[in-house]
Amino acid sequence: MPINILMPALSPTMKEGTLAKWLKAEGDSVESGEVIAEIETDKATMEVEAVDDGVIGKIVIEAGTENVPVNGVIAILLEEGESAADIEVEVAASVSSPKEESKKADQKREAIHLPPPGNASGNRIFVSPLARRIAAEKGLDLSSIKGTGPRGRIVKADVIGVDSKALVAQEKSAVPQQTTAPSAAPASAGPDAKQLSDMLGMDYEEMPNNNVRKMVASRLSDSKQTAPHFYLNIDCELDALLELRKQINGQAAGEYKVSVNDFIIKAVAQALKSYPPANVAWTDNAILQYKSSDISVAVATDNGLITPIVKAAETKGLRTISEEMKDLAGRAREGKLQPAEFQGGTFTVSNLGMFGIKSFSAIINPPQGCILAVGAGVQKPVVKKGEITIATVMSCTLSVDHRSVDGAVGAQFLQHFKRNIEQPMNMLV
Repeated sequence: MPINILMPALSPTMKEGTLAKWLKAEGDSVESGEVIAEIETDKATMEVEAVDDGVIGKIVIEAGTENVPVNGVIAILLEEGESAADIEVEVAASVSSPKEESKKADQKREAIHLPPPGNASGNRIFVSPLARRIAAEKGLDLSSIKGTGPRGRIVKADVIGVDSKALVAQEKSAVPQQTTAPSAAPASAGPDAKQLSDMLGMDYEEMPNNNVRKMVASRLSDSKQTAPHFYLNIDCELDALLELRKQINGQAAGEYKVSVNDFIIKAVAQALKSYPPANVAWTDNAILQYKSSDISVAVATDNGLITPIVKAAETKGLRTISEEMKDLAGRAREGKLQPAEFQGGTFTVSNLGMFGIKSFSAIINPPQGCILAVGAGVQKPVVKKGEITIATVMSCTLSVDHRSVDGAVGAQFLQHFKRNIEQPMNMLV
């Protein structure tokens, strides 16, 4: 009998993904383990393999479809001797709301049997998921569009060229004329940026949010709303570290090259080892104090921010940390990290010093308790033993979840970190 190819769960937290690309077409023969499609998770692009030998009898989910739930049917595989007539799956003509899709993602589904969409009169509307998404983005009423696909199904070509200006004009005319002073109202009650821009006739270009940006936005919004942030700032002198780095790289003779950021990762890991109360996460029942310093490092990519992890960094030398970070950062920018390489971590480092940023405050990477924002090393006058001298000073800001780390704990962690930065030889022994 036909075999359902399901949307795989590529991480413990994955509930849905975007079917980015099909590498096989209907009617193509495939072998078990052969890559047939690519999907976008919340952090990377992954591959989907055929579950058995056979022929792709039907592609259920079109390329480009977002919010495909885990365990949802994406294609039907026919075994030897079977034909398309054996397929008994009716594909839903709509994409449910994110809340509904999240609920379905928690359920095992052997096939897709969703209620057909309809208009206000009860007439059924057949529309592909991609066409529905485009229509939603353009603000189009599907009941007014004539489909040219099978059984009158609305497809991408039917909506791609439709002009939504008429709808915008309709929205403008629907705005009541204000004759009295406006009453106070929450900001959330007003139009979003797209609605306001359309109403005011502002020109813009839409750049659709990918899964990475959506996930980062969701996680950081939750973090800022639920974790009570407070901030501690400290200055560290870098001159001894810069001199040691110069010596290490000189002796390496080009075989490897450690960066200031590698020293910072090591300094944070060593500080967490010597002062574990800062290596924590909050839960309602207990504070989790981690035994290893798994350092998440913020890396900017074309698709958005991702935080690959140097695990047990307190046990690794500078060269190992440097080589791991080069590999992780490179594959992060290519979207080739495995989920285990960016999920987890006990503490995050975000360094914008290479862009000339002197200081900034970062949002905590949940469920971690702390994130360290690192600025650029800047030469400035400092007073030592009553005399003014010039030193290279790096400003760092620790963002702390006050539920799990209080001010004294954060301050003591920063003292351990500062000592490691200003006396870097201690990290080598």
